[in-house]
Amino acid sequence: MNLYDVIKKPVITEKSMLALEQGKYTFEVDTRAHKLLIKQAVEAVFEGVKVASISTVNVKPKAKRVGRYTGFTSKTKKAIVTLTADSKAIELFAAEAE
Repeated sequence: MNLYDVIKKPVITEKSMLALEQGKYTFEVDTRAHKLLIKQAVEAVFEGVKVASISTVNVKPKAKRVGRYTGFTSKTKKAIVTLTADSKAIELFAAEAE
């Protein structure tokens, strides 16, 4: 598995934005990724970042319905990454080009 394929996208919610103040970043990651692989991917993708700890959450699929058809959303995995105090911040939002 390529390190750039481990991190899918950042999770942008109210709760994850409040955690940014404490240096915690939330990412949606590959379901097969383990903590060591996630740590290596974050440090490889974002320059000047050192990971202190990682918490992972397996998100179960939810039942959804469209008309008479029922199904489930896909299962996902979230990683809450805590950075060390001396590492620089991760830019989640790209600066708009003028």
